[in-house]
Amino acid sequence: MKILDRYVIREYLKLLLLLMVSIISIYLIIDFFGKIRMFISNNATVTQMAAHFFYMIPTIVSQTTPAVILLATLMTFGAMSKHNEIVAVKANGVSLYRLSLPLVFICLAVSVILFFFSELITPRSFHRAEYIRLVEVQKQEALGIFKQNEIWYRGSNAIYNVRMFDGKNNSLHGITIHHLDPSFRLVKRVDAGKAHWRDGKWIFESVLISSQSPGGGFPKLERHDVLEINLPEKPDDFKQVQKEADKMGFFELYPYIRKLEREGYDATRYRVDLHGKPAFSVVSLILLAIGISFSLRSERSGGVAQSIGAGVVIGFSYWLVFAFSLSLGRSGNLPPILAAWLPNLLFGGAAYYLIRRVNT
Repeated sequence: MKILDRYVIREYLKLLLLLMVSIISIYLIIDFFGKIRMFISNNATVTQMAAHFFYMIPTIVSQTTPAVILLATLMTFGAMSKHNEIVAVKANGVSLYRLSLPLVFICLAVSVILFFFSELITPRSFHRAEYIRLVEVQKQEALGIFKQNEIWYRGSNAIYNVRMFDGKNNSLHGITIHHLDPSFRLVKRVDAGKAHWRDGKWIFESVLISSQSPGGGFPKLERHDVLEINLPEKPDDFKQVQKEADKMGFFELYPYIRKLEREGYDATRYRVDLHGKPAFSVVSLILLAIGISFSLRSERSGGVAQSIGAGVVIGFSYWLVFAFSLSLGRSGNLPPILAAWLPNLLFGGAAYYLIRRVNT
């Protein structure tokens, strides 16, 4: 069996590497032509363009690895079935479950590696790629940072400290605004529980304004339940600083959620994304099972080509169900953990049913 295992592993890894390189190349080519006008108009150097696309590779790998595993499985067993190698293996008393066992171990390893790769490398690499595009190429000034799970933003005439920015609803939570004079002295401080962007204006709630009088002395305090404050900053300015959940690692997102919930903010959408990270990492095993079952179907059921086509359609439909389920969780219609794992349960059940029907 060692010879057979080595043969299956060798053929599988060759296709896996070839497909990964091909998908990365296609993705980068499409992305290049989508951004070439932006690079040319900003006089970007070849080094800047190459660095940007280089740092995008980990993101591409994280997003496409399950699809590559599915296609490599379909092509490996499809080719073996086409050349009657499957028949020869079964004639020698080796079951198809045993034949596919090396690939199961490979996918287990890939799932673990993919989780930590997406945790440790992908967020930093994506942040670096965006920094090159926005700051080095487009010459946008880096006015803010996301540090210790808070936003610090230097505006045109103030420094903002924001606990959370909800990009979906364009709202700020836990706001402190420090207004400074030209000599960098504090002249006014605004504290507010929440602010909403409505009709091109910021509407603040639970506002406390502390103003320093020109002659010194005690500051003047003002309290308002609701107050419209004219600020030059718009929601898009904070969106450039706020990290989205899919750009944060599991171990970075978890303490952020705990912090938000301790301070009384709704972190449901973040919890959905938190559970979605390990759920997406194990989908490779599910797509492996689906790929094996379709590529090993009998010729009487429509042929290898039709089986591969059906397997690809079912495999890629996972992403549609996964995105829809996450949206239900973010809107509160499903519990976060169920929203993240429901696609795996559905497709895992389908994979089990299909693999049991394979004639071993």
